[in-house]
Amino acid sequence: MVARDVDEPHRAASPLELLFDLTFVAAVSQIAGQLAHATEEDHTGDAVLPFLMVFFAIWWAWMNFTWFASAYDTDDVPYRVMTFVQMAGVLLLAAGVPDAFDGDFTTVTIGYLVMRVGLVSLWIRAAVAHPESRGTTIRYAVGVSVLQALWLSYLALPGDGSRWLFLVLVVLELSVPLIAERAGTTTWHPHHIGERYGLFTIILLGESVLASTNAVQDSVEHGLSGELGTIALAGLAIPFTLWWIYFSEPAGEGLAVRRDWSFGWGYGHYVIFAAFAAVGAGLETAVVSAGDHIKADEKTVIAAVAVPLALALVMLWLLHVPMRRPSVRLETIVLTAALILLTTLAAPSLGVAATLVILAALLALLLTATLLTRRPRTAAP
Repeated sequence: MVARDVDEPHRAASPLELLFDLTFVAAVSQIAGQLAHATEEDHTGDAVLPFLMVFFAIWWAWMNFTWFASAYDTDDVPYRVMTFVQMAGVLLLAAGVPDAFDGDFTTVTIGYLVMRVGLVSLWIRAAVAHPESRGTTIRYAVGVSVLQALWLSYLALPGDGSRWLFLVLVVLELSVPLIAERAGTTTWHPHHIGERYGLFTIILLGESVLASTNAVQDSVEHGLSGELGTIALAGLAIPFTLWWIYFSEPAGEGLAVRRDWSFGWGYGHYVIFAAFAAVGAGLETAVVSAGDHIKADEKTVIAAVAVPLALALVMLWLLHVPMRRPSVRLETIVLTAALILLTTLAAPSLGVAATLVILAALLALLLTATLLTRRPRTAAP
């Protein structure tokens, strides 16, 4: 196992990485479904923290493998076997999502442990086979191992104390790469990383597409419904415009110029990814609200879509500023985000379907502004 060339031409995601991502589809679907169910019962406040906690485990496991693969992917038999081990851990984690929303993180933690066993094995292999980067790879292996032991001890703490420990462990997890990379940076490939993040974005947006599919299915099964049809169209337009906006900024080129911004860009995507998953859960709630009586009112249903939507737009702009001058000005992003949030006030009088159309229209206007102001850009100094 040797380090990949940071300037390797035509570097792209491997078929194994694509298969690896498929295991996260189940985990994302589970967590979005749990958040949607809590919103339907008007218990969104109780579900937000478990959602953020479990999503951190999902996102961080994906992050660790993705950046390792960008630097050391050999695609040989041992590498594939250890990737399989991590995939098995993801499925265990996904199976434990419902219990985690009830406060039991045992299965999620065990799944996380299985994933980390595979990852630590890869870091140790890199340390043995590639002496030039041994200082970095050993730090990763030791750091991940110590943190996993602490995660196991986390299970023994009941109540609010466990939540505080969770926050401490998150900070320590985020610190491991920062400490390890001081011994020498890994040779991750900027265009490969940009592509991998884009692929995971598509997985998350897929939850929104699934919500639209359910709306169409309900219309077919129970007769044509103007409300469900409108929700389906708006529910498709929202992820479509989000996809277009996300990919309008060339992440690979920006990371190639500003490799020093990799931590900010990579870590900041937790907010974007979690927001995209929450948008999917919100759209799922909107579909259910059209056909069944739910406890949540129109304002709550729209807020479940609007709040993460606004947050994602602002965060996406902030992440690209240090790398390249974004196509749209900050004022445009802030105004769009503010208008998106204000739609929650209009929801009780307009209804869910009409308000979703307004949300889709606001995104379409932002996309139009992006396309009209796009010009050749230079890297930010």
